[in-house]
Amino acid sequence: MSHPAAPVLTVRAVLFDMDGTLVDSTAIVEQVWSEFAGRYGLDIEEILRTSHGVRSGDTVRRYAPAGADVVALTAELDAMERTRTDGVIALPGAEALLSALPDEAIALVTSADHILAGIRMKAAGLSMPTTTVTSEAVTLGKPHPEGYLKAATLLGVDPADVVVFEDAPAGIAAARAAGMRTVVVGDAGHLEDGMWRIPDYSDVTVISVKDDDGGHLLTLTL
Repeated sequence: MSHPAAPVLTVRAVLFDMDGTLVDSTAIVEQVWSEFAGRYGLDIEEILRTSHGVRSGDTVRRYAPAGADVVALTAELDAMERTRTDGVIALPGAEALLSALPDEAIALVTSADHILAGIRMKAAGLSMPTTTVTSEAVTLGKPHPEGYLKAATLLGVDPADVVVFEDAPAGIAAARAAGMRTVVVGDAGHLEDGMWRIPDYSDVTVISVKDDDGGHLLTLTL
């Protein structure tokens, strides 16, 4: 029985989401949002269904009771997430892939703020890319494409020459709206043209060569 060849993508930059894509922080995220839901008698399943990959402030604004102090609540939830790192681990193969990619050709695009992103990446044993687009760096969070488009601009590449690794519906929608090829990590959503799926990074390999313009040509085999 023959097996189809693994997809090969040639790009100039690679953009990564963080939670659920590079870092498994599910237990902490669910714990914090469960406390929020319990406090206000909200449907935790509904919150978890819609909050994944979305900025915390956007979720608080959506679900907090009328009259609640959204800014204070968001700050409280963010503080809770920063102090909890138990069980935060890197997805299989993530460290090796990040190490194999040139730093000037990658970026982290996350709905976490800069402090939380640093805490989670460190807890998972992953190096933070020099180029990061965190929640405070954008006006509109995922599923809006602003974050991914900003990262491409910072790296000096065209969106068509980028591949995004994402796991959440909001992030996948943002990457697609940005016109970028997208690799779904995990089982979210359905695949369309220009999309692929992997369980983790165990089988992902990359070859990087410098081009004549001083940039990088990255060949990823999924």
